[in-house]
Amino acid sequence: MEGSGSGIYEKHPYVPRDLKLPGFVPGFLSQSTILGVYGLSSLLVVLLTWLFSGRSPKKSKIDRWLMCWWAFTGLTHMILEGYFAFSPEFYKDKTACYLAEVWKEYSKGDSRYAARDAGVVAVEGLTAVLEGPACLLAVYAIAKGKSYSYILQFAISLGQLYGTAVYFITSYLEGDNFAASSFYYYAYYVAANASWVVIPTLISIRCWKKICAAVQVQGHKKNKTR
Repeated sequence: MEGSGSGIYEKHPYVPRDLKLPGFVPGFLSQSTILGVYGLSSLLVVLLTWLFSGRSPKKSKIDRWLMCWWAFTGLTHMILEGYFAFSPEFYKDKTACYLAEVWKEYSKGDSRYAARDAGVVAVEGLTAVLEGPACLLAVYAIAKGKSYSYILQFAISLGQLYGTAVYFITSYLEGDNFAASSFYYYAYYVAANASWVVIPTLISIRCWKKICAAVQVQGHKKNKTR
């Protein structure tokens, strides 16, 4: 514990420095280990999904890449974000649990996670419970050529964009001062979340075009039968 003009606070690497985190335990794993495990795990998921999708020769490369994306993002939502949502005291973990280590590290880029900000917990909880399983359903829908595939992908993508928008806007409204340094701000807060802005936007546009084209074709068919 250390003293300051604003009172007593726990020794932690987060901003604001007077953030109260009783029982805080510093991380055990290095940044390179945490990122390395996440990167290799993500690569494995993408590789396995790509190989699985290749069993269907009718699938285009775009559909196969989309299956990889939905598998990756779905497992990320359910496992990583699910752990955060239902582990309110992860910062006290003494077992070097990998998932707890991830959030101790990420909180350097956004301390609202360690502080259990209500808005962040709500967004992450809904994402883990609703969007996570929906992403895996999207993998199945694409693989089987289900009629609801594009509508499902469009809905999930809009949900991801909405959640990301709420995440950034609430931070801005609260002062946007939750990163331990500019490095963590741009590497974790900005770069790590960029994929959930760019990719869902591209998928939304693609699905919108596909749905509109299908509706147009259906309309032409109805006109011909009259």
